[in-house]
Amino acid sequence: MTSIASSPRAGVGDLVRDWRQRRRLSQLQLAGEADISTRHLSFVENGRSEPSRSLLLRLAERLDMPLRARNELLHAAGFAALYAERPLDAPEMSAARRAVDAVLSAHAPFPALAVDRHWTLVASNAAVAPLLAGVSAALLQGDVNVLRLSLHPEGLAPRIANLAEWRAHLLARLQQQVERSGDAQLVALRAELAGYPSRDDGVHAHEAGGIAVPLRLHVDGRAEPLSLISTTTVFGTPVDVTLSELALECFYPADERTREALQRAAAS
Repeated sequence: MTSIASSPRAGVGDLVRDWRQRRRLSQLQLAGEADISTRHLSFVENGRSEPSRSLLLRLAERLDMPLRARNELLHAAGFAALYAERPLDAPEMSAARRAVDAVLSAHAPFPALAVDRHWTLVASNAAVAPLLAGVSAALLQGDVNVLRLSLHPEGLAPRIANLAEWRAHLLARLQQQVERSGDAQLVALRAELAGYPSRDDGVHAHEAGGIAVPLRLHVDGRAEPLSLISTTTVFGTPVDVTLSELALECFYPADERTREALQRAAAS
């Protein structure tokens, strides 16, 4: 599976059409939302009309394109990028980095981590490390991908009590990202993860009246696994590409036993 949006050879019309189809909009629907004629949009998509910068930004807004894709759209039309892309450790990003560190730190004694658009680990709090005991050292070297870490047979997978359920949850979530972003690296990651072995774990959370899919993880040889549910936090109004692609994954105890176990671990 490939994506026009990920190809450096794609023209501006190809990109507009690809994103319109990804959002399942007809030319009539998108033209109406962008306040242009269907004929004009058709000419843009087939290359017979050169769109202005303002029109491209209006189309990108209506198509809910990620900031990275908006820059790519502008570049394809010969315009300069609108959104900066700076590393999180750049001086201009110090306020954002402090905010990330504050959230991760304040979430202790419960695990929390920050990931980029490809699920590469950016930062984590002290409660994450104990959960990784026994993980293959190879998975913790270089850029650590937390989805690979979860589902790889040498990662957390052998200790996840509800592996089939958790795996289905992660793959579905990743597929939603693929459909929204068209990112070829996420497409490849999903194919890789889908090829990892799974197993039938019996009762699922929704069958037992659960409110969310938990991560049920065996830690320190305990007979009963820890049970964790997660929330995702993103920056509300980012105008930097890096910041727009950053997500904080915060885990909470799904039961009192897990809460007490994490609190005891932090205290010791």
